[in-house]
Amino acid sequence: MFNVLLLDDDSDFLKALQSYLVREGYGVETATNADDAYEIMYRTVFDLIISDIMMPGTDGFQFAEQVRSINANVPLLFISARDDIGAKHKGFSIGIDDYMVKPIDFEELSMRIRALLRRAGISSSRRIEIGKTVLDSDEHAAYVDGEQVPLTLREFNILFKMLSYPRKTFSRQQLMDEFWDIDSTSGTRTVDVYMTKIRDKFSSCSDFEIQTVHGLGYKAVIK
Repeated sequence: MFNVLLLDDDSDFLKALQSYLVREGYGVETATNADDAYEIMYRTVFDLIISDIMMPGTDGFQFAEQVRSINANVPLLFISARDDIGAKHKGFSIGIDDYMVKPIDFEELSMRIRALLRRAGISSSRRIEIGKTVLDSDEHAAYVDGEQVPLTLREFNILFKMLSYPRKTFSRQQLMDEFWDIDSTSGTRTVDVYMTKIRDKFSSCSDFEIQTVHGLGYKAVIK
């Protein structure tokens, strides 16, 4: 399931958009201001962020700049009532990926989201190929040079997420929040155990490595 963060101070629009995307099969979290959005992003890794521009306090431009300073890869889509070329130019110069003007057609939005996810390298086929390494999410299987690497479902999902965002640092807490049940009694050091297992299983693979970011967490680096 793809995770989407929605940021808009219009609560009615936010609820309608959330309901539609949930029906489309997305995991969705919402925020009505940038501070709440930052807090949510600390807990959860998102595949796509949708933001309004005109909001009290931190506006969409400032929010997008902050997001881009910490994550260069996550797709960013502005949905705004502003239809002027100046706003669009500023948004794209900051690093957003797409721009829609309210009122929007939800079916068009769905098509744009799928296109953004494909461009981000997280295609609907859910398949990653790096050198001789292949991860196939439909099979929940990983292969190196044609030989299957035995992985548990959780190991596969963690590795797939990390390789979808190479060089992005994932904190232990982010990984716990996404891949362990909310009522799990495991501590964040459990993530270290899983990273050790994944490294061991891909010890002979020269296509990527899982690096420790001291004091923060882990990242996948393509060689």
